[in-house]
Amino acid sequence: MLLNRYNIVMTKEAPVSLALEKLNAPHRVFEHKKPFKSMEEAAAERGQNIMQLVRSILFRVGKDEFMMVMVAGPGQLSWQALRAYLGQSRMTMATKDEVLRVTGYVIGTVAPFGLPQPIRLLADKNIFDYDEVSFGSGKRGTAIIMQTADFKKALGDVEMGEFLSKD
Repeated sequence: MLLNRYNIVMTKEAPVSLALEKLNAPHRVFEHKKPFKSMEEAAAERGQNIMQLVRSILFRVGKDEFMMVMVAGPGQLSWQALRAYLGQSRMTMATKDEVLRVTGYVIGTVAPFGLPQPIRLLADKNIFDYDEVSFGSGKRGTAIIMQTADFKKALGDVEMGEFLSKD
């Protein structure tokens, strides 16, 4: 068994896939043939529209309090909308070290599944616009692809809102 510096179990398999298997959530692991340089490249190789790619972004909202916001595609997150939804003005994006410590994943591989401890989850309503989505697998060069209905079911109680900038 391999452990990273935060004593989180590392595996050769995609950790998010293992977490989804425990939830009996249908999905598939997609392995990219080569490193991609943009979301557009990743979406094209997966045969998807860029808006089907779900990003999971971790925020620190208190001293040791974190939450994750899921948004689709490359759009800019609206800090104003997020602050208004949360009813608080002070928050920051988590650092690389915080992302790894809190999620067990490195930036670019983060997903809302298989986390070491429960975390508050927020989802921009547009992540459910397509029949299929893809997102981080916990492992570089791979993604998880799921039917949106299965994704939503596996997420469970997720808070919905509009968190992308309108610009």
